[in-house]
Amino acid sequence: MNDRLQQLAIFVRTVETGSFSKVARECGLSQPSVSRTVAALEERLGVKLLTRTTRQLSLTDAGETLLSRAREALAGIEEAENAARGADRLSGTLRVSMPATFGVKQIVPLLPAFLERHPLLRADLMMSDRYENLIAEGANMALRIGNQPDSSFVTRKLAATRRLFVAAPAYLARRGTPKNFAELGQHHLVGGPSDGGEQNWTALRDGVTEIQPFDPRVRTHSAIGAVACASAGLGIAIASTWMCADELASGALVEVLPDYRLAPATAYAVFPAGRRPSLKARAFSDYLEQVLVSDQ
Repeated sequence: MNDRLQQLAIFVRTVETGSFSKVARECGLSQPSVSRTVAALEERLGVKLLTRTTRQLSLTDAGETLLSRAREALAGIEEAENAARGADRLSGTLRVSMPATFGVKQIVPLLPAFLERHPLLRADLMMSDRYENLIAEGANMALRIGNQPDSSFVTRKLAATRRLFVAAPAYLARRGTPKNFAELGQHHLVGGPSDGGEQNWTALRDGVTEIQPFDPRVRTHSAIGAVACASAGLGIAIASTWMCADELASGALVEVLPDYRLAPATAYAVFPAGRRPSLKARAFSDYLEQVLVSDQ
């Protein structure tokens, strides 16, 4: 039975990743061993599951049928075992995709207490400022910051925090401090994930929405990069308090235009569509909803 389950697990991950070599690295096996395992499964079932070319792997009709059932079976086995153990004895590996800066600054400090509650559980933190394909990466869940993801995913709001304009004191001493939103047009601006790649910055003051064209002198695609650029005196950036709390506390950054309100940064738990979130993913999202601080 164990061999049959291993065959199914390797087949599912091969399809999800599209790569024998990636599955080999995940499982600590050689690439030929993974290929032989899939071939053995095909031989045992007497059907072709994958069509192999030099560029990609594609599913046959039989493979499509097996894939959905195999996923259900493997998830069901793990869920049954965790249900039998109880919520305080979850086991297995919890794979969570998340933005790198948010993961380092917010999630890692909260992780010891969660793993202390679940000593049989392992964590695989997939930190990247690129949005990963949850299924291809084998993630149980993802943490996302920003607008609610599209409806093809199952989402859960966890917490929200303020976004604010920040700059280094040395930059403001050199270039002056803007007194109103329009004066941002006279300053160097830093673009990052918190501004959403928009062509305008929008803020609210005394119930009135104001819009300022946004033409950054420096752009970075990571939150930590935007904070670092602002700290280095390259200009004014937008950052959430989750991202820049340490820099504000140390004085490396100060808030600019505090009378203006930006839309908050909202953290969501995101689960792959078409399947019930696992017990370990639900437990982790429950925990984060309790401990992540909202300050909007």
